[in-house]
Amino acid sequence: MNAKTVNLAAGLYFVATPIGTARDITLRALDILASADVLAAEDTRSLRRLMDIHGIALGERRLLSYHDHNGGRTRPKLMQYLAEGCSVAYASEAGTPMIADPGYDLSKEAAAEGYLVTSAPGPTAIATALTLAGLPTDKFLFAGFLPSTKNARISAIEALKEVPATLVFYESPKRVGAMLKDAQGVLGDRPAAMCRELTKKFEEIRRGTLSEILTSVKEAPPKGEIVVVIDRAGKVSVNTSDIEAELREALTRMTVKDASELVAGAHGMARRKVYQMALGLDRSDE
Repeated sequence: MNAKTVNLAAGLYFVATPIGTARDITLRALDILASADVLAAEDTRSLRRLMDIHGIALGERRLLSYHDHNGGRTRPKLMQYLAEGCSVAYASEAGTPMIADPGYDLSKEAAAEGYLVTSAPGPTAIATALTLAGLPTDKFLFAGFLPSTKNARISAIEALKEVPATLVFYESPKRVGAMLKDAQGVLGDRPAAMCRELTKKFEEIRRGTLSEILTSVKEAPPKGEIVVVIDRAGKVSVNTSDIEAELREALTRMTVKDASELVAGAHGMARRKVYQMALGLDRSDE
């Protein structure tokens, strides 16, 4: 791939960068990086390496660091360059700006001031994982990173339980086991996929049910960047009398809350609905 210098109109250009393989960048993205008056990046070192790989010289152009921690300081500088009629290219460290990456405040402010805001689209781990997971892609919801604490994570998953779409999450290798366990407990043992190190040398896709993938994680802990894809809720036909029988048995050895969680998780049902059933049984036995 060889970049060429093109005349860019003044404005803000978001540039998607590879999530692994450097050659996944688009020709248009390379042209923008070669031509923009000012460059900004979530990680300036990563962008410099990418430019070096593709033979793009920085020259005398400015390269600014812009990320979540310094956005308040750097954004006014970038806005001033736009006011001076410059073309400004912003690249995330890996993937597409604003997709679990910085850029939202910059985009919003530039658009509000009437400047051109456009994008050179390209790689994103979300689309790559959906392509490889073997799950429905007609509707999907990207939920980003789940909370790190157990109770908050369970609550976040519960809020997604009835969403009629494939669920996509980013997760760290240190927490993926706990995340899979909680997901199974809340959602039931749905089909899923764990996608690791996408487009990189050690790319790996583990497909199966949540319990099967959890077992594989315990046996062979994963490393690297992870995307977890979980199938949507299916139409489950459950006999109410069977649910009540299971609740009665569970209530002999645990609290109403714990019994409801156990039975709801086993059948992929809404925990609140099962909890109400359990309360009814509890009252009838008093």
